[in-house]
Amino acid sequence: MRRIDAGTVGNAVVLLALIALACLLLHWQAEPVRWLAPGRDRLLWAAGLATAYAGFVGGVAWVRARRRRAQALPRAAADGANQWLVAFASQTGHAEFLARRSWQTLADSGVGADLLMLGALDANALARYRQVLFVVSTTGEGDAPDSAARFVRVVLGASAALPGLRYGVLALGDRQYEQFCSFGHRLDHWLRHAGAESMFDLVEVDDGDAGALRHWQHHLGLLAGHTELPDWSAPSYRPWRLSERVHLNAGSAGGPAFHVALTPEDAADLQWLAGDIAEIGPRNGEADVAAWLLAANQDGAAAVGIGNETDTLAALLRRSRLPDPATMRASSPQAIVAALQPLPHREYSIASLPADGSLQLLVRQMRQPDGRLGSGSGWLSAHAGHGERIDLRIRRNPSFHAPADARPMILIGNGTGIAGLRALLKTRVAAGHTRNWLLFGERSAAHDFHYRDELEGWLREGRIERIDLAFSRDSAERVYVQQRLREQSARLREWLDAGAAVYVCGSLEGMAPGVDAVLRETVGLETLEAMALDGRYRRDVY
Repeated sequence: MRRIDAGTVGNAVVLLALIALACLLLHWQAEPVRWLAPGRDRLLWAAGLATAYAGFVGGVAWVRARRRRAQALPRAAADGANQWLVAFASQTGHAEFLARRSWQTLADSGVGADLLMLGALDANALARYRQVLFVVSTTGEGDAPDSAARFVRVVLGASAALPGLRYGVLALGDRQYEQFCSFGHRLDHWLRHAGAESMFDLVEVDDGDAGALRHWQHHLGLLAGHTELPDWSAPSYRPWRLSERVHLNAGSAGGPAFHVALTPEDAADLQWLAGDIAEIGPRNGEADVAAWLLAANQDGAAAVGIGNETDTLAALLRRSRLPDPATMRASSPQAIVAALQPLPHREYSIASLPADGSLQLLVRQMRQPDGRLGSGSGWLSAHAGHGERIDLRIRRNPSFHAPADARPMILIGNGTGIAGLRALLKTRVAAGHTRNWLLFGERSAAHDFHYRDELEGWLREGRIERIDLAFSRDSAERVYVQQRLREQSARLREWLDAGAAVYVCGSLEGMAPGVDAVLRETVGLETLEAMALDGRYRRDVY
């Protein structure tokens, strides 16, 4: 049944009221009603006013129709052609706005997706999709938005089987309320019990925090295989300088990994906690920009304006996505600048503490499909010179901060994930908390045991109680860190029974779900979820 527009009903009521008023006035008329023909001028004025009013009414109707079309959700693909879904539950409209942006990000990356209200879905509808992104807000004291009331009553109140579903949750809330992001966590809990697999950990957004939204967009880019889309909101970078760069794994079968140290221009910027994230403003390499300028037949030294400042075309190209040079050959330098899009930020786990005097990263070089170095890893590991300025913003990540007490701590990671674990271990060592168990996996002990001397030194000194290692290329049968954890299941249970907190940092594919599976086998899903709620199971995976 078609819904009747409230505005139409209101207009009809006003019109009937005017007719009733006219009839009442005629009834009060003392003399007989007589028709007096208006003059020509009056007729023209009346016709003009009537035309103007009709134009005004028509314009309002057109604007409203256009607005309705803009607000209408895209039609879902017929016959379940799309394997992706973006579902939202919004109270004030912000969750819907972010869901639309997420859907558009997927569309811009060539990923077809449906966009639907959560309240219109049930378990059978969700089972049609392979990947679902949920954008949901929490209202009042932990309630779902009104539009999701049916979903809460019918779907969340019953069990479901969604073993083939992979999902991600963006939970919006306000930390001023005790039940922060409660509906998002409830939805995540239901999905896990339905057998769905989380593509990444739930992303909490406190009162529209831009950093958390950039983190969500970062996940979107990775999932869609298109990480070069501009940030929804650019970070407010601070100036840092490259002070050290060391190639750690020369001769490794894996990608080159570099220890990178950055120092701030203002020492007051040396403020963060272990677990926080560095957002880096990347740059294209000079050689890449020079090749683009040659292909586009442009002069990199040409002066161009951006806002109230003037810079060279080459300088702006270094911090922008490089468009197809063939389309820019006939363009002026200023026209090129107008078409440029800034490079999106890149995120790295911080491997040091402020007391170290520098912000340290472990950066693995990545390659783009055309063979060029990735914009972030290439900038930090190759293109930036010693002492060169690095744009950086520190994003707080309280969900991965170290425990404040001396409880036992199990740290599990692989590859460059050792960076975040190293900062946590530094925090524990500084606090004198020694019940630390590290499980780490990489390719080869000879080439890829990052920070080996430091870790083995802590082990000898009793600052780390135990280290278990898995180097997949050092034996005929490849062994990974999740297998080492399973081999130590009895010890794992002992540590967990003693109140140990588990921190996981590294690969989202393979390692993180493998570790999660071992933990579920050891303590059960209910206990693992209780640990997560209590802050005893935390992950920084990518």
